[in-house]
Amino acid sequence: MPELVFEKKNILITGGAGFIGSHLCERLVHEGNRVICIDNLSTGTVRNIESLLPNPNFQFLRLDVNDPIDLDGHAELAAFKLPFQGIQEIYHLACPTSIKQFDQFKIQTLLSNSVGNYRVLELARKYRARMLFASSGVVYGPRRIDDPYVVEDQEGIVLNHLSTRACYDEGKRFSETMFATYRQVHGLEVKIARVFRTYGPRMPLNDGQLIPDFALSAIDGQDVVVYGGAPFHTSLLYVTDCVDGLIRLMKAPTDHWLVNIGSDVDLDIAQVAQMVLDIVGAKAAIRHDVPMEFLSELALPRIGRAKELGWLPLVRLEDGLKQTIDYVRANKILLTTL
Repeated sequence: MPELVFEKKNILITGGAGFIGSHLCERLVHEGNRVICIDNLSTGTVRNIESLLPNPNFQFLRLDVNDPIDLDGHAELAAFKLPFQGIQEIYHLACPTSIKQFDQFKIQTLLSNSVGNYRVLELARKYRARMLFASSGVVYGPRRIDDPYVVEDQEGIVLNHLSTRACYDEGKRFSETMFATYRQVHGLEVKIARVFRTYGPRMPLNDGQLIPDFALSAIDGQDVVVYGGAPFHTSLLYVTDCVDGLIRLMKAPTDHWLVNIGSDVDLDIAQVAQMVLDIVGAKAAIRHDVPMEFLSELALPRIGRAKELGWLPLVRLEDGLKQTIDYVRANKILLTTL
């Protein structure tokens, strides 16, 4: 990693206007870093980073990582002094994520998991930046009945690499291969975070996302819909815990480069839906609907490696649900309109 010329670190975040990316931008700016946020706003939104826009240590660029990226050509980055200081860290989160509109973004997802990776890896090679890729728990394949838990050195199997959702599932596996190869060939300091299901404020509404859609239905007095059979099990990690895990992994020694970031607590999602109803004070019913292609039970992560970084999920489910419900209640008119 380049030696710091100035007191502030230059950090690039792709997908920085998305759900997790915006929280990561916020945390890193508040820690005193200079942050460049890149997003094409396909599934992210400027609203997520609105509070950061006036900050001189933050700069948003509406760019697509699938296109060539030349940061030196952007006059608005003059304060970052890239020719002298370069970029110290890159967090690569850019990839469309939408449950109900998954089909709409298939080609973009395919390109993000190939061409987009190449563009960002070449940036890391240019600046000799430390690099973190946000992978996904989907690389382990479907949850096993005999043992739902997975560890990092366990080989995952995507059952059908030609399936209708393979552009994401197999795409994340190929992405990990790209990052590992650049680590081997070019000596880049690469980190891979396998992120499991995460929730919290700034998730899109009416997109099939579990918690915000539960909250919206409960607030409106409508039935809460669980997409998938009964029971439907998953783990849930609050977004600030996820961000803390990503930052700890980025700072970790070189040999800590592949880590699960997620909750290891198995939850019946119908019981979570009931918790949302209880917090809101609603008397609506819970009903199950047909599964959606991009919403499935995931394996549960073993988090021993993450614990070695001093990381643990700290936010209690009830507290995280309250924060998410408060966000939905405060923003639902604007968000549902848009």
